[in-house]
Amino acid sequence: MIRTLKSLAVVCTLGMVFVLIGGSLVTKTGSGMGCGASWPLCNGQFLPSDITPKLVIELSHRLMSGIMGIAVLTLSVLSWIKIGHIREVRFLAFMSSFFLLLQALIGAAAVIWNQSDLIMATHFGISLISFTAVFLLTLLIFEIDQKFDAKSLTIKKKHRREIYAISIYTLAVVYTGALVRHVNASMVCGGWPFCYNGSPFSFNIYTVDQWVQMGHRLAAGILFIWTIVLFIKMMTNYRKHRVMAWGWTATLLFIALQVGLGAMIIFTMLNLWIALLHAFIVSCYFAMLSYFCLLSSRSANHEKG
Repeated sequence: MIRTLKSLAVVCTLGMVFVLIGGSLVTKTGSGMGCGASWPLCNGQFLPSDITPKLVIELSHRLMSGIMGIAVLTLSVLSWIKIGHIREVRFLAFMSSFFLLLQALIGAAAVIWNQSDLIMATHFGISLISFTAVFLLTLLIFEIDQKFDAKSLTIKKKHRREIYAISIYTLAVVYTGALVRHVNASMVCGGWPFCYNGSPFSFNIYTVDQWVQMGHRLAAGILFIWTIVLFIKMMTNYRKHRVMAWGWTATLLFIALQVGLGAMIIFTMLNLWIALLHAFIVSCYFAMLSYFCLLSSRSANHEKG
């Protein structure tokens, strides 16, 4: 049973990566209406006759999301039954299935009723939460905590608060990044890190698109600096714990890659593969922060009890 659970967990984690990247691909290629205004059918047909690249992208994303919906639900039920005694499992099982379903419903609503950019920008964030829940479930199934002796880790209250805060802030930054894509503001600024001419004020204050783009860059810059500060604090206080030393090193690497890829999107004039990698790396970054949230919650619980 455990072997089956482990295999399913790996499939679900990898599958959710494809769901995330597939959603980004749909947005970046403008394929959201590739199947017309019908859902779950494509142009009102089970097997569409008029095949276009956008239709293939949209339909593939729908199929992958549907398959993963069944797989994640199965993983959630089996995890609940087999390892439900572990404190976080039932919560993560619910979160993974609920947010994947919510992501599908928002996607369907966008096709049928043409939702606003502000609403659609939440789509990636919701998928990200579902992916992270599946990722954390997988770590628990493979007993990563035991291998890294994470259960004996005690995280100070002030550091727990910072971990929670940066995780919530990361979701806000992800939202601004999704909003950049949905309002087609990816290339409204020709320079980096500033909009034009190497000056922080070299953008048109009357252009909403440039405010969205520069607002995202500012938010991402703050996140980068905040991560460096937290990395220093965690390595100073918990460097003897392998899970913190390796985990925060990986987290710092992810945010550095994320910033670099953000710049490369501008320099390569919105190269599709770099843009998709940008979405993947931020997913890895948030997954690591979420694991630290799990460890913080566990530490707080041990402190009380």
